[in-house]
Amino acid sequence: MSESVPDEEYLCTRIRRAEQALMGHHEAVLRGYGLTMTQYTVLLAISREGGMSGAQLARAAGVTQQTMAAVLSGLEGKQLITRQPSPVHAKVMIAELTGQGHDVLDRAYQEVNALERAFAGTFTAAEHSALCSLLERATAILIAQTPGTGPAGRPKRG
Repeated sequence: MSESVPDEEYLCTRIRRAEQALMGHHEAVLRGYGLTMTQYTVLLAISREGGMSGAQLARAAGVTQQTMAAVLSGLEGKQLITRQPSPVHAKVMIAELTGQGHDVLDRAYQEVNALERAFAGTFTAAEHSALCSLLERATAILIAQTPGTGPAGRPKRG
């Protein structure tokens, strides 16, 4: 390394620290509801999209279908989701939230979302807008610089 820039001045270090703090916050909140981050992501996806298949949920959560099968079994065991055969494909199971699933998600979401309210109280509207814009630009650069991905983060076709 030819430059002698302190680690704390590197943007990647700051982004990583922010991401670790964000995940630490969310994981601590969700632990109180007996949820992992992946389980929360699944409940949130189902609540926003309606019934979804395991393959759709695996893509939404960024995990393999095998991992998603275990996540869905765990959520079903906690009675937070039900799975029924798809009306279109009998072999495809569609996951939907139960009443208890809606309740747990609503309560967890309110607590997770408290962080957004804390940010709103910390930044002015102009700062919030600028930070969002800068983060979007940084994300685009991160995706574009990731080996094996195209401009939108999609795998390159060979």
